[in-house]
Amino acid sequence: VFHLYNCKTVKRLMKEAAELRDPTEHYHAQPLEDNLFEWHFSVRGPPDSDFDGGVYHGRIVLPPEYPMKPPSIILLTPNGRFEVGKKICLSISGHHPETWQPSWSIRTALIAIIGFMPTKGEGAIGSLDYTPEERKALAKKSQDFCCEACGCSMRSALLPLTSNSNPSAEDRQAKELAQQINFKVKMTAWSINSSTVQQSLTLSMLVVTVERKTSSRTGLSAGAEEPQTRDDRSPTRPLSPRQRRAQQHSRQPPRAGREPAASRAAFAPPPRHNESHAGSAVLILVLTLALAALIFRRIYLANEYKFNYDL
Repeated sequence: VFHLYNCKTVKRLMKEAAELRDPTEHYHAQPLEDNLFEWHFSVRGPPDSDFDGGVYHGRIVLPPEYPMKPPSIILLTPNGRFEVGKKICLSISGHHPETWQPSWSIRTALIAIIGFMPTKGEGAIGSLDYTPEERKALAKKSQDFCCEACGCSMRSALLPLTSNSNPSAEDRQAKELAQQINFKVKMTAWSINSSTVQQSLTLSMLVVTVERKTSSRTGLSAGAEEPQTRDDRSPTRPLSPRQRRAQQHSRQPPRAGREPAASRAAFAPPPRHNESHAGSAVLILVLTLALAALIFRRIYLANEYKFNYDL
């Protein structure tokens, strides 16, 4: 199976290398001479952004199962958006194999990288949130970068920009796929919100169930005491002489130093029927905190990306 995957991967990579042989105004990528599974790429910063005027270099490491599994993307040029020398976390990278689609290609990944650059990092792995001034300064310095591994210089890596350049059919198709990446991320965020709502409803039903069980237990304990009260009020049968003497003895005044049983019962603390209510309140509080932590984690992991980049 691995050999079959490897053969398909090599054919796919050879085809993509032929398609991306010539650099464009916005991107270029080619495999290393001694390693078909490691590509070096150069992308131009999106216009009208903090990265305008910059050209950024990086690596794409492809798994043997490509295109069934996503590549890993590593930036080599300081840019202020992604960490240098670290695998970045995007929906098109190896950190999210669940969002990768085999129809996407290296060209799609390059256009998606350009589209992701102006977005917020929001604490994702390998992301940075530099100030606009720092990013603009790094964009100017990026022109002086030269890769030691492939010998590519950023000043000559891409074709110069022209005002009358038209995107090719492959570029338009890659951009459509990149927009699908944005749509898929939004759908993932929507599904996360839906699951969160469902969990909230489940928690509410659990709380109601706990309250009902608590109420039923309280009702049973109260009902168990009622027959005893009714028995005390029920009419008595004729007493025997021994019972009459016991009754007269109970009516006698109590001795000094002893407290009547009735007074002790009157001043005794009330039964603790609220213990069950306190336990249910603690359970509700714990479940609420757990749900809040889950919602915070889901929102923290859900990233929304926007592609406003025009080729």
